[in-house]
Amino acid sequence: MGYKTIIVEKKEGVANITLNRPEKLNAQNGESLAELKAALDDAERDDSIGVVVIRGAGRAFCAGMDLKVSLGADAAAQVEKLGGMSRYTRFWHVCNTIESMSKPVISAVHGYAVTGGFLLAYTSDLIVAAENAVFGDTHARWGIIPAAGETQRLPRRVGLVKAKEMFFTCDMIGAKEAEGIGLVNQVVPLEKLDEAVKELTDKILKNSRRSIGVFKSLINRGARADFEAGMKLEWEVSKGGMANLEPDEDRDARVRAFKEKTGSFSKSPPEA
Repeated sequence: MGYKTIIVEKKEGVANITLNRPEKLNAQNGESLAELKAALDDAERDDSIGVVVIRGAGRAFCAGMDLKVSLGADAAAQVEKLGGMSRYTRFWHVCNTIESMSKPVISAVHGYAVTGGFLLAYTSDLIVAAENAVFGDTHARWGIIPAAGETQRLPRRVGLVKAKEMFFTCDMIGAKEAEGIGLVNQVVPLEKLDEAVKELTDKILKNSRRSIGVFKSLINRGARADFEAGMKLEWEVSKGGMANLEPDEDRDARVRAFKEKTGSFSKSPPEA
């Protein structure tokens, strides 16, 4: 598929999706969100892909929605052009796709990740941020009502009180503070961002895609439920532990390699 607003590169098990509207700080409109959704769907279907990375071209990750075409008459015209689906509905579908797909999604953030761009970053499973990254939500500044899950997702990521503070004040936070509140996994110098992301994807790709997909699904589904419901989900998916006794080519190969290397599972551990 040919894309106008994003760049997609698949290499060594990773689908790299670059938001490519640098003159707009990668602000999103209906067309760009439709293309992002299509690229995510394609990565999910592609068995050669184990990890998805989302980046931004130019000076920022994503400055949110393009206000010039997301409100009022211009937005209404775009809804009609793109098959009756608003930008907010498209963003809702993008975020749900990121959360529901079996493959980990990493946001590599530099510069601004604001409002919709902020949402895109924290909907991803992991965030690696450059030291110059800035995060924030400005819906209240413009009098806009969120419609893509912001009020439910952010509190689950950073906690109720911090989410309220960010929504109510529209204040920005830097990469180090974002790391301190558990929003960001790692902060690195800007020139090291791609290297850090590659190190992370390499670690993930060494492990079982099947197991990672199950982890992601259970964690995300469990986050929307209470503890007991989450425990029940895990018990059902694991078939009470019996799922690990069923044949699985990847798992069996991993265990066989371990046995051949160590000789036996029963080998005594070294004495302290």
